[in-house]
Amino acid sequence: MHPFPRGGLAAAVLCTGALLATSCGSPGSTAAGEEGGPVKVGVVYSSSGPLATYGEQYFQGFQAGLDYATDGTMEIDGRPVEVTEMDDAGDPATAVSAARELVGDGHTILAGSTSSGVAVQVAPVAKQNEVLFVSGAAATDAITGKNDYTFRSGRQTYQDILTAATFMDDPDGADVTVFAQQNAFGQDNVDAVTAVLEEKGADVESVLAPPDSTDLTPFAEQAKQADPDLLFVAWAGETASAMWKSLDQQGVLDSTDVVTGLDIKASYPVFGQSKDKIGFLSHYFDGAAGTGVAEEMRTRVEEAGGTVDLFTPDGFTAAQMVVRAASQGDGVQDRISALEDWTFDGVKGELTVRADDHALLQPMYQARLTGSGDDAEPELVETVPAEDVEPPVSG
Repeated sequence: MHPFPRGGLAAAVLCTGALLATSCGSPGSTAAGEEGGPVKVGVVYSSSGPLATYGEQYFQGFQAGLDYATDGTMEIDGRPVEVTEMDDAGDPATAVSAARELVGDGHTILAGSTSSGVAVQVAPVAKQNEVLFVSGAAATDAITGKNDYTFRSGRQTYQDILTAATFMDDPDGADVTVFAQQNAFGQDNVDAVTAVLEEKGADVESVLAPPDSTDLTPFAEQAKQADPDLLFVAWAGETASAMWKSLDQQGVLDSTDVVTGLDIKASYPVFGQSKDKIGFLSHYFDGAAGTGVAEEMRTRVEEAGGTVDLFTPDGFTAAQMVVRAASQGDGVQDRISALEDWTFDGVKGELTVRADDHALLQPMYQARLTGSGDDAEPELVETVPAEDVEPPVSG
């Protein structure tokens, strides 16, 4: 292995700039002995804003993944990988501006998108400019099948909901309420829960709170009054602690079955004694997969001073996909063909890029939290096979 401190990361040309800063190099620059010059990758993600923590995890994973996929050389077929990262602060307009600037400066591969709202705006930029776009932690189903140039390196909302459905013995006749934010991520969850569980006979309603709400008590009261058989909670960002506190104070966690996605490590203590009443579906947590690739990721991330968390694998997988695509040369159609129907060993085990719509087929997890307070940690209950959570073909 070649963790970054032993030369991997230093071997790359890694630029960090404010949004309007000039990227490294120039469109016409070439690497010595290589006609195509460096492989220029632009990473647009949330290094600030409400999803900055998620963005940090993603980018740590991306750096580790590049080191792993290039065997510590940070080169692809002798061409150095040149990465420029830009902050979108979670704002779609900022992200689009950054993506266009990167393309104009010769970046032929884009990666990133922590936010779902950002991802759906960056994807058309990739199509317009005929460059590859590998979306990151953004879970919106709208990315799958968006266009031929857009892929994803994480899970999508439909896979979350299919995992949540594994917690129910029989959804037929059940009342389900989705408690979420009034944004693309939240609406995707409402749509997916409705599509999955109403088909199984459940009645689905929703309670949606504005993403910038600081007083969540009124929304928790609505969830209490709905009195569902199952409350599905879909929440992202820094207000998660306040949200769970409001639900607890209103007695919601004591009055109904609750299923939610397991969030980042920092969120574990907020569940307190109520954790035993909550079923956790999980995209990933450190130790969930137990694969050799997961260990490779952890070694690199930790030796670089980081910590493996929820979205670290999304960055790692994105880097694997970038290296796979770029190894086919500069032709975008060749890069697309290299990713379509590609099955590979990832952090979570065997992953497949579905050719029809570029969904990433992958296993998911059921988990429980053990311990309390700062000692709370997840424990694997069951691995849900990829075929059991395969979303329908989009596009």
